[in-house]
Amino acid sequence: MGESAPLVLINAVGLTGKLLAMAPRLKALADRGWHRPLGEVIPAVTCSAQASILTGLLPEGHGIVRNGWYFRETGEVRFWQQSNALIQAEPLYVTARRRLAERGRTFKSAKLFWWFNQGAAVDLSVTPKPYYAADGNKAFGIFGTPDGLTNRLEAELGKFPFHTFWGPAAGLPCTDWIARSAASVLRDERPDLTLVYLPHLDYDPQRFGPSGSDMPRLVKELDDACAPLLDRAQAAGARVWVVSEYGHCDVSRAVEPNRVLRRAGLLNVRPGPFGEVFDPLTSRAFAVCDHQVAHVYVSDPADLDRVRDLLAAEPGVAQLYSGEARREVGLDHPRSGEIVALAEPDAWFAYPFWLDDGLAPDYARTVDIHRKPGYDPCELFLDPKIAQPKLRIARRLLRKKLGFRTLFDVIPLDPSLVRGSHGLRSPAVIDGPVLIGDGPAPGDSTVETADVHRLLLDAIAPP
Repeated sequence: MGESAPLVLINAVGLTGKLLAMAPRLKALADRGWHRPLGEVIPAVTCSAQASILTGLLPEGHGIVRNGWYFRETGEVRFWQQSNALIQAEPLYVTARRRLAERGRTFKSAKLFWWFNQGAAVDLSVTPKPYYAADGNKAFGIFGTPDGLTNRLEAELGKFPFHTFWGPAAGLPCTDWIARSAASVLRDERPDLTLVYLPHLDYDPQRFGPSGSDMPRLVKELDDACAPLLDRAQAAGARVWVVSEYGHCDVSRAVEPNRVLRRAGLLNVRPGPFGEVFDPLTSRAFAVCDHQVAHVYVSDPADLDRVRDLLAAEPGVAQLYSGEARREVGLDHPRSGEIVALAEPDAWFAYPFWLDDGLAPDYARTVDIHRKPGYDPCELFLDPKIAQPKLRIARRLLRKKLGFRTLFDVIPLDPSLVRGSHGLRSPAVIDGPVLIGDGPAPGDSTVETADVHRLLLDAIAPP
C-alpha cells in the first residue's frame, strides 16, 4: 500500500453543527468530504476530550477525569498539568508510529498547543509555558521541541500573544498565531500528522453565553484564521480534518458546592497572610469544580450519605454518581471524586470556598490557573467594580518593569457574570461538537468522541 497523504487535525473547540454554516472554508471542507455530530465525553472539557480523541477511551480508561483533579499522593488540587505521562493509555501518535514501523515506514508527528504536550512522543511540539522566577515573578513564553523550533516560529511570526490565550484579553490573536505557526511547520517539516488547537470560539461564548455572543462574527474570524493553514495544506497535498470538543450552552446560575460543604463543617481552611488557605488534607469533603461537572472528594465513607444529601438539596445540582455508578458517565477511576456531580443545563459549578470576600485568597482576584483549586471562568473578565481597570493594569505593569513584586488583582469574584459553560452532553445534536473528515464516511449517525481515535488511526496508518 502506498503512503497516505499527511493529515492535519484542526481542533476548533466550540464549533458546532449550527455554527458550521457560518464558516465558509470549513463548510466547504465538510461538503467535499463528510461531517458528523460528535457525542461528548463526560466531562465535556478540553483535557478529557483531547485525551479521549488521542486514546479512544473514556476518562475512566485514560485517567484524565477533567482539566484538573485532586492528586491524592500529594494532597494538592492541580489544574492544567502538561506532562504527557498523565495519560494512562497509549496515544494515537505512538500507535501510528508502531503500526507504520512494522511496515518499514517512518512517521513524523507534530502537536501544536494540544494539552499534555510535554514529554509527548512526537517529533515537533509547541505549548504555552511561562517562566517562573524565584522572586514570584512570571514571564510569558512558549516551550517546544526540537530545540530552536519556538525561536524560529517567533522570529517568523512575532512573539506568541500569550495574553490573548487566556484571561480578560483572550481572543483572536492567539488563534491566528497558532494557525500560522501550523502552516509554517507543515511547510518546513511536513509531518504525517499535525495536531492543531484553535481556541477562538471558547472565550466569548463563556463570557456572554452563545445567545449573548456575536457568533457569526466569531465563527468568521475563526474561519479566516484557518485560511493560511488550509492553503498550506492544499499546497502540501495534505488532508484536513476538523474536530471539536464540545458546544457551549447558556447558563444563568452558579452552584457553589464548597461553600455548602464548608458551612456544614466538612471543608477546612486555615487563615493566612494572603487570605484563607484551602486545606484538602484535613477536609472531610470538598469539590473540585470544572464547568458543569464537579468531583467531590470524601475522605471518610461514613460521610458519603450526608454529603450526597447536602448536594442533592442544592438548587442547580441535577445528578450525583458515587461508587460503581460513576461508570454510567465513564468516570469510575481512582482520580475521580467519590461523588461526581452534574449540573442542571442552565447551571455551572464555581470553586470558591471562602464565605467572606474580604478573606478570599489573593490569587482569587488574579489570573492564576495553577493555584486555584478549581476552574475559574471569572478570569475572562475585568472586575466591573474597579473604576479604571486598565489604568490599574498599567500601574501594575510599571511596577513589574521596575522590579517590584506585583499582584494583578483585576479579576472579579462574582460568578454571576459568567453566562456560558459546557461539560454535559448537548441536549440538541445541532448544538454539539462536530467531526469533519474525508475518505470513507463513518455511517450516518453520531460519532462518539472516543471513536475519533479509530477513524484517525485508519486514515494515517490504514490497517
